[in-house]
Amino acid sequence: MSHSYEDDPGVRWMLAYQGGDEAAFDRIVEVYSGQLYALFTRFLGPAPEREDLVQEVFLRVIRARERYRPTARYSTWLYRIAFNIAVNRTQRGTDEASLYDGTDEGGEAVWSEIGDAREEPPSVALERGDAVSAVRAAIASLPEAQRMALVLAKYDELPYSEIAVVLRSSEKAVKSLVHRARENLRARLAPFLQQELP
Repeated sequence: MSHSYEDDPGVRWMLAYQGGDEAAFDRIVEVYSGQLYALFTRFLGPAPEREDLVQEVFLRVIRARERYRPTARYSTWLYRIAFNIAVNRTQRGTDEASLYDGTDEGGEAVWSEIGDAREEPPSVALERGDAVSAVRAAIASLPEAQRMALVLAKYDELPYSEIAVVLRSSEKAVKSLVHRARENLRARLAPFLQQELP
Protein backbone atom coordinates (compact mmCIF):
# COMPACT_ATOMS: atom_id res chain seq x y z
CA MET A 1 0.00 0.00 0.00
CA SER A 2 1.52 3.31 -1.04
CA HIS A 3 -0.40 5.30 1.56
CA SER A 4 1.68 8.10 3.07
CA TYR A 5 1.46 8.51 6.83
CA GLU A 6 3.40 11.81 7.00
CA ASP A 7 0.21 13.64 8.02
CA ASP A 8 -0.13 11.39 11.09
CA PRO A 9 1.27 13.33 14.08
CA GLY A 10 2.29 10.09 15.83
CA VAL A 11 4.33 9.02 12.81
CA ARG A 12 5.99 12.46 12.68
CA TRP A 13 6.88 12.32 16.39
CA MET A 14 8.22 8.76 16.09
CA LEU A 15 10.41 9.72 13.12
CA ALA A 16 11.63 12.79 15.04
CA TYR A 17 12.36 10.57 18.06
CA GLN A 18 14.20 8.17 15.77
CA GLY A 19 16.26 11.16 14.64
CA GLY A 20 17.26 11.96 18.23
CA ASP A 21 14.47 14.29 19.42
CA GLU A 22 13.74 13.03 22.95
CA ALA A 23 10.93 15.56 23.45
CA ALA A 24 9.03 13.86 20.61
CA PHE A 25 8.88 10.69 22.72
CA ASP A 26 7.32 12.69 25.58
CA ARG A 27 4.63 13.89 23.17
CA ILE A 28 3.88 10.30 22.13
CA VAL A 29 3.47 9.23 25.78
CA GLU A 30 1.33 12.28 26.55
CA VAL A 31 -1.00 11.84 23.56
CA TYR A 32 -1.39 8.05 23.41
CA SER A 33 -1.34 6.95 27.09
CA GLY A 34 -5.06 7.53 27.56
CA GLN A 35 -6.02 5.58 24.43
CA LEU A 36 -3.83 2.65 25.43
CA TYR A 37 -5.19 2.63 28.98
CA ALA A 38 -8.76 2.60 27.62
CA LEU A 39 -7.88 -0.24 25.23
CA PHE A 40 -6.43 -2.39 28.05
CA THR A 41 -9.49 -1.63 30.20
CA ARG A 42 -11.89 -2.78 27.47
CA PHE A 43 -9.83 -5.86 26.69
CA LEU A 44 -8.88 -6.96 30.23
CA GLY A 45 -11.47 -5.29 32.44
CA PRO A 46 -10.40 -3.27 35.49
CA ALA A 47 -7.21 -5.31 36.01
CA PRO A 48 -4.83 -3.64 38.49
CA GLU A 49 -1.79 -3.76 36.19
CA ARG A 50 -3.22 -1.70 33.30
CA GLU A 51 -0.77 1.16 33.96
CA ASP A 52 2.14 -1.29 33.92
CA LEU A 53 0.94 -2.61 30.56
CA VAL A 54 0.78 0.94 29.14
CA GLN A 55 4.39 1.44 30.36
CA GLU A 56 5.33 -1.84 28.67
CA VAL A 57 3.99 -0.52 25.34
CA PHE A 58 6.23 2.56 25.63
CA LEU A 59 9.24 0.42 26.60
CA ARG A 60 8.70 -1.48 23.36
CA VAL A 61 8.45 1.82 21.47
CA ILE A 62 11.88 2.74 22.88
CA ARG A 63 13.27 -0.66 21.82
CA ALA A 64 11.78 -0.26 18.33
CA ARG A 65 13.25 3.23 17.90
CA GLU A 66 15.92 2.25 15.37
CA ARG A 67 13.89 -0.17 13.26
CA TYR A 68 10.54 1.68 13.17
CA ARG A 69 9.04 2.19 9.68
CA PRO A 70 5.74 4.03 9.11
CA THR A 71 3.67 1.28 7.47
CA ALA A 72 0.39 2.04 9.28
CA ARG A 73 -1.26 4.79 11.28
CA TYR A 74 0.75 5.32 14.45
CA SER A 75 -2.13 4.41 16.77
CA THR A 76 -2.62 1.18 14.76
CA TRP A 77 1.05 0.29 15.23
CA LEU A 78 0.75 0.98 18.99
CA TYR A 79 -2.43 -1.11 19.21
CA ARG A 80 -0.64 -4.05 17.63
CA ILE A 81 2.05 -3.84 20.33
CA ALA A 82 -0.70 -3.52 22.97
CA PHE A 83 -2.56 -6.55 21.61
CA ASN A 84 0.60 -8.70 21.83
CA ILE A 85 1.19 -7.55 25.41
CA ALA A 86 -2.45 -8.17 26.39
CA VAL A 87 -2.42 -11.67 24.90
CA ASN A 88 0.87 -12.50 26.66
CA ARG A 89 -0.66 -11.29 29.89
CA THR A 90 -3.77 -13.47 29.53
CA GLN A 91 -1.67 -16.51 28.63
CA ARG A 92 0.85 -16.21 31.45
CA GLY A 93 -1.39 -18.16 33.76
CA THR A 94 -3.03 -16.92 36.89
CA ASP A 95 -0.24 -16.70 39.44
CA GLU A 96 -0.20 -12.94 39.70
CA ALA A 97 -3.88 -12.76 38.83
CA SER A 98 -4.73 -14.70 41.96
CA LEU A 99 -3.33 -11.75 43.94
CA TYR A 100 -6.15 -9.72 42.41
CA ASP A 101 -9.19 -10.27 44.60
CA GLY A 102 -11.76 -9.43 41.97
CA THR A 103 -12.69 -5.98 43.22
CA ASP A 104 -11.93 -2.66 41.59
CA GLU A 105 -10.67 0.51 43.27
CA GLY A 106 -14.10 1.29 44.70
CA GLY A 107 -14.39 -2.19 46.20
CA GLU A 108 -17.04 -3.23 43.66
CA ALA A 109 -16.88 -6.86 42.61
CA VAL A 110 -15.84 -7.21 38.98
CA TRP A 111 -14.91 -10.06 36.65
CA SER A 112 -11.33 -11.05 37.24
CA GLU A 113 -8.76 -12.93 35.16
CA ILE A 114 -9.76 -13.13 31.52
CA GLY A 115 -9.86 -16.65 30.22
CA ASP A 116 -9.58 -18.03 33.73
CA ALA A 117 -11.78 -21.07 34.29
CA ARG A 118 -12.71 -19.64 37.69
CA GLU A 119 -14.14 -16.49 36.12
CA GLU A 120 -17.79 -15.85 36.87
CA PRO A 121 -19.84 -17.18 33.95
CA PRO A 122 -22.18 -14.68 32.27
CA SER A 123 -25.19 -16.68 33.52
CA VAL A 124 -24.34 -15.86 37.15
CA ALA A 125 -24.14 -12.14 36.43
CA LEU A 126 -27.33 -12.46 34.39
CA GLU A 127 -29.15 -14.08 37.30
CA ARG A 128 -28.11 -11.15 39.46
CA GLY A 129 -29.63 -8.92 36.79
CA ASP A 130 -26.46 -6.86 36.54
CA ALA A 131 -26.30 -5.68 32.93
CA VAL A 132 -22.83 -4.13 33.10
CA SER A 133 -21.28 -7.23 34.69
CA ALA A 134 -23.15 -9.45 32.23
CA VAL A 135 -21.78 -7.60 29.20
CA ARG A 136 -18.27 -7.51 30.71
CA ALA A 137 -18.33 -11.22 31.48
CA ALA A 138 -19.67 -12.02 28.00
CA ILE A 139 -16.93 -9.93 26.32
CA ALA A 140 -14.34 -11.51 28.65
CA SER A 141 -15.38 -14.96 27.49
CA LEU A 142 -14.72 -14.23 23.80
CA PRO A 143 -11.55 -15.64 22.21
CA GLU A 144 -8.79 -12.99 22.22
CA ALA A 145 -8.82 -12.10 18.51
CA GLN A 146 -12.63 -11.79 18.49
CA ARG A 147 -12.51 -9.68 21.64
CA MET A 148 -9.86 -7.29 20.28
CA ALA A 149 -11.59 -7.03 16.88
CA LEU A 150 -14.88 -6.17 18.61
CA VAL A 151 -13.29 -3.64 20.99
CA LEU A 152 -11.46 -1.87 18.13
CA ALA A 153 -14.53 -1.86 15.86
CA LYS A 154 -17.06 -0.84 18.52
CA TYR A 155 -15.17 1.50 20.86
CA ASP A 156 -12.31 2.80 18.73
CA GLU A 157 -14.35 2.73 15.52
CA LEU A 158 -11.32 1.49 13.61
CA PRO A 159 -11.95 0.45 10.00
CA TYR A 160 -11.58 -3.28 9.33
CA SER A 161 -8.46 -2.60 7.26
CA GLU A 162 -6.68 -1.18 10.34
CA ILE A 163 -7.98 -3.87 12.69
CA ALA A 164 -6.46 -6.34 10.20
CA VAL A 165 -3.06 -4.66 10.71
CA VAL A 166 -3.40 -4.87 14.52
CA LEU A 167 -4.33 -8.56 14.38
CA ARG A 168 -1.96 -9.42 11.49
CA SER A 169 -4.95 -10.70 9.60
CA SER A 170 -6.98 -9.90 6.47
CA GLU A 171 -9.88 -7.48 6.22
CA LYS A 172 -12.19 -10.36 5.30
CA ALA A 173 -11.08 -12.38 8.34
CA VAL A 174 -11.63 -9.35 10.62
CA LYS A 175 -15.14 -8.85 9.25
CA SER A 176 -15.84 -12.49 10.09
CA LEU A 177 -14.28 -12.14 13.59
CA VAL A 178 -16.42 -9.09 14.42
CA HIS A 179 -19.52 -10.85 13.11
CA ARG A 180 -18.78 -13.97 15.18
CA ALA A 181 -18.03 -11.88 18.27
CA ARG A 182 -21.40 -10.09 17.95
CA GLU A 183 -23.20 -13.42 17.44
CA ASN A 184 -21.45 -14.90 20.50
CA LEU A 185 -22.40 -11.90 22.63
CA ARG A 186 -25.97 -12.05 21.40
CA ALA A 187 -26.17 -15.75 22.31
CA ARG A 188 -24.60 -15.25 25.75
CA LEU A 189 -26.74 -12.25 26.60
CA ALA A 190 -29.99 -13.66 25.19
CA PRO A 191 -31.31 -14.84 28.60
CA PHE A 192 -30.69 -11.39 30.05
CA LEU A 193 -32.29 -9.58 27.10
CA GLN A 194 -35.37 -11.84 27.28
CA GLN A 195 -35.58 -11.22 31.02
CA GLU A 196 -35.64 -7.47 30.33
CA LEU A 197 -38.60 -7.72 27.99
CA PRO A 198 -42.00 -6.91 29.57
